[in-house]
Amino acid sequence: MLRFLTAGESHGEALVSILEGMPSGLKIDAGDINKDLKRRQEGYGRGARMQIESDQVKILSGLMKGETIGSPIAILIENKDFSMAELPAVKNPRPGHADMTGILKYGFKDARCVLERASARETAARVSIGAICKILLAEFNIDIFSRVLMIGGVKSEKLMKEKINEAAKSKNTLGGIFEVIIKGVPPGLGSYVHWDRRLDAAIGRALMSIPAVKAVEIGNAVECSAKPGSEVHDEIFYSKEKGIYRKTNNAGGVEGGISNGEDIITRGYMKPISTLMSGLNTIDIDTKKQVKASTERSDVCAVPAAGVVGEAVSSFVIARAFLEKFGGDSIAEVTRNYKGYIAGLKM
Repeated sequence: MLRFLTAGESHGEALVSILEGMPSGLKIDAGDINKDLKRRQEGYGRGARMQIESDQVKILSGLMKGETIGSPIAILIENKDFSMAELPAVKNPRPGHADMTGILKYGFKDARCVLERASARETAARVSIGAICKILLAEFNIDIFSRVLMIGGVKSEKLMKEKINEAAKSKNTLGGIFEVIIKGVPPGLGSYVHWDRRLDAAIGRALMSIPAVKAVEIGNAVECSAKPGSEVHDEIFYSKEKGIYRKTNNAGGVEGGISNGEDIITRGYMKPISTLMSGLNTIDIDTKKQVKASTERSDVCAVPAAGVVGEAVSSFVIARAFLEKFGGDSIAEVTRNYKGYIAGLKM
């Protein structure tokens, strides 16, 4: 089974991740991983830290001569901004952040103990994992990309940038919507037989795990919720040239928890970042007096970056479902299983 863990704090020495279950024989180029890490750092509205960090992976295990060997793949991303021991205590938890809930859960007297791990910095590790999963999926002509649909209520690139500039001047933050599109997924990934094997449920959980994402949409779910079924469900057609196909894709590529062969389309709805340069009302956790929330160096808007993270976590979910369906200990074995299944689908 494909699985991973990450470790590390925002201002700790490094981020570490371990990916287990990748078949042998997959060629991995660290440059491909670094490209996605760079994309995560880009996007209009990112904070000053993106000028400090230049994320590059060190692959510590699981490869020989550039190919996977079936053992766990360990990845290290060093933090250049490594200063956690020198940073001041945080006594004024930020509304909307994990600060207060983390303090209550773990009994801390300093929100620094919470925010260092809860920080979206951790997503760099997940992007590195997702990049490897993308390499696997590309072997089977499955491609994943993302785009920004809306920021701060506007949809054109020019207006988005203007909104971000206005928010920065007023010491505010903005959220928005990103879309992840997955092309080339064969029908049959996931299952309806148990709730936790449904593909759309797994994708939804993965996207909801991205910091600040508060809602997920699959296909045209929001629009379709106001329409009758006759205008929503994707009718089924057949031709010798195309095989089974649809003329619409309101379902977003998943029916009954199983991929149906159409593009898988999802959207993440991201709330504004909770670190404001003009802090909201909160309490001092020692005195319980009303104060303004602490400020940390942060982004004005991170919707484009969240889209890259959305690609990564979606890639992992699809790769895991793919290997569950066509599993083998080597890429050669997975390829044989995949080709046999695809041949059997032809009608």
